[in-house]
Amino acid sequence: MSFAKRDDETEPKSTVETIQTEVLQRICFLDYQPGYQLKEAELAAEFCVSRTPVRDAISRINHLGLVETRNGVGTVVVALSAAQIRHVYDMRLELAKLIGTESPREITRSDCERGRDLLNAAHALLLDFAPRRYVEINHHLHGLIADLIGNSALQSFWWQTYYQAASTWYQVSLQMGAEVAQALVAELEDINRALEHGDIAAIGFIQRIHIGYGYQRINHRLLSPEAK
Repeated sequence: MSFAKRDDETEPKSTVETIQTEVLQRICFLDYQPGYQLKEAELAAEFCVSRTPVRDAISRINHLGLVETRNGVGTVVVALSAAQIRHVYDMRLELAKLIGTESPREITRSDCERGRDLLNAAHALLLDFAPRRYVEINHHLHGLIADLIGNSALQSFWWQTYYQAASTWYQVSLQMGAEVAQALVAELEDINRALEHGDIAAIGFIQRIHIGYGYQRINHRLLSPEAK
């Protein structure tokens, strides 16, 4: 089959975007756990910048509901409530259906290569499971799916709900171990078949199915009364 040509070069991130991405990943990996205080001066020193881009990055994260400013304390990491997490997953299920209909772009050879690399990484995870690596592979998979979305508004919401949900994956992987790696392999096998056939609509359906499966695991392991 033929593939659309695509320039693999991406625009460099701004300083604010770099700080935002790094802090978000630390929240997702629970390096910054609920209650952790984000100190502008320390982050500014770490990234060798003034406080202004740090403040801007934190402001963006605040809009995701993952941090909040408390009087007399400062900006701290917060956990989404069970109701908020359910709302996020309800939204992700709806957004997935739009991937193949709202200005999707053509699948490229590079996309297929990325998919195969992720599948190989997931197979390796079955043999040597590590929760952090599991979330990293999920992160790269999400980036691949996001890159297939041609509608900028949809892509923005897709990233937003991803970051709101990602820490739950890490928590579930700590409980379930290699079982979640098996689910990831199954998801990537489905994704790779769709990529090879150039079927962007199928990508959306596959994502909705596997988001639904993940939602069931999270609801059972983290959100149900029995999980308390």
